[in-house]
Order: sequence, then structure tokens, then C-alpha cells
Amino acid sequence: MPDSFLGRIVFILREYSFSFLRGAGVTMIIAIVGTIIGCIIGFLVGIVQTIPVEKKDNILKKIFMNIIFFILNAYVEIFRGTPMMAQAMFIYFGSSALFGINMSMWFAAFFIVSINTGAYMAETVRGGILSVDEGQTEGAKAIGMTHFQTMLYVILPQALKNIMPQIGNNLIINIKDTCVLSSIGIVELFYATKGVSGAYYTYFEAFTIAMVMYFILTFGCSRLLRMWEDKLGGDKNYDLATTDTLAYTSGMAKFPNPKKRED
Repeated sequence: MPDSFLGRIVFILREYSFSFLRGAGVTMIIAIVGTIIGCIIGFLVGIVQTIPVEKKDNILKKIFMNIIFFILNAYVEIFRGTPMMAQAMFIYFGSSALFGINMSMWFAAFFIVSINTGAYMAETVRGGILSVDEGQTEGAKAIGMTHFQTMLYVILPQALKNIMPQIGNNLIINIKDTCVLSSIGIVELFYATKGVSGAYYTYFEAFTIAMVMYFILTFGCSRLLRMWEDKLGGDKNYDLATTDTLAYTSGMAKFPNPKKRED
């Protein structure tokens, strides 16, 4: 084992580079898949939470929607208000103890990250929907669109631009928070680093490497998402249209003056 700090880091990288890369790969797979599924859950919950309930609606619809709202609000508050490590332990071990369901570690990992992300995304989507001007919804209803059609074709395309930064934040948070899944046996980057550091008692050097790798993963994803966000925003420079081409069909064409023709 080399005596210098840099020498020990080079030694660890030479001996355990595959373990670090495999752990980073597992971290990215769980984070990306969990974020995508969580966004889908969040969009669905956010859309349902914005379904309007009016006084003239059927009493059965009011009761049904209030029950749905209560369940969704409970889901959001519980999973936002408890740490992911506690959720992982409760779901992975509790599903077997309470219901006799033996989850695989991978299924439990994807499930935990997805529903946790979905709880945060539900509030983000709801806020994004409410940020769109109400006139958009009223105009869609005026032409006969349902609530789902209004959300899908009118509101969500506009809200997506507003919630893109939060989607990126959730992905970065999930990349870092996958380390809690080591509690249920997932060999991600943090778990792999613990194994490497324990082999030669090089905790400082091993976790320095892990910290740099986490930064590279999060910074790279942040830059890619920023590029995607800029692309959704469209061009920043526009050419000013000085002539309305549609006006040519509505009066700009010159016709002969009948009075001059009579003269």
C-alpha cells in the first residue's frame, strides 16, 4: 500500500475500478428509472388533484372525488414527510411480515424510489398546472374539451416548461439518495465504496473517489437537463414580422375601382 494520499487513490482505482463503475451504473439505472416512473405517477396524481368539483355535480361524484382526494393527499403527505431509508425498510421487510410478499431487492428499489419521487412530483405538477392562466382552461372547455383533454393538449405542454427544473432536481436527489438502498442489500455506489474502504481501511481515499463520482454523475445530468430545458424554450432570437401574410386574403389585394371604370 503506498504511503501518499494520491498513491493510495491510484492503487484503489487500479484494484477496484470495476466495483466503482458497477456501483455507479446501478445507481444511475435506479435513479433514472425511478425518476421516470415517479414523474408518470406525479403527472397522474397532479391531474386527478386538479379535477374540478362543482356544486351542481352529482352527490355521488362529490363523495367519490373527496375520497380520491383524501387518498392522494395522504399518499403525498406520508411519502414526503418520511425519510426514504425508513420507507425502504418498511416496504421491503414489512411487505413480507405483514402480507407475505417476498419482494426482490431490485423490484423494491425501483418501487421505493418511484413512489417517493411521485409524491414530490405530484405537488410540482399541481403547482405547474395552477401556474397556467385559467383562461386557457376556460377556452378549452368552451370548445368542448374534457378535463383530461384539456390537461393533455393545452395545460401540461405549457406547465412542462415550468416544472422541468424540478424534474432535474428530483433526478439529482435520486442519484444521491439511492445510497439508502444499501440498507436492503442493493450494491450501488455507496455500498460498493463501503466494501472497498473496508478491504484496506482506506475510508478517506475510497469515499473521496465516491464523492468525485457522485459529483460527475449529478453535474453531467444537470447539464444535459439544462440543454433539454433550453431546447423546450425554443429560439431566444426572433425575426419581427412586419407584414401579416394572412391579411393578403382579407383585404390587402387591390381590385379595380368601379367608378374609375365608368369614367
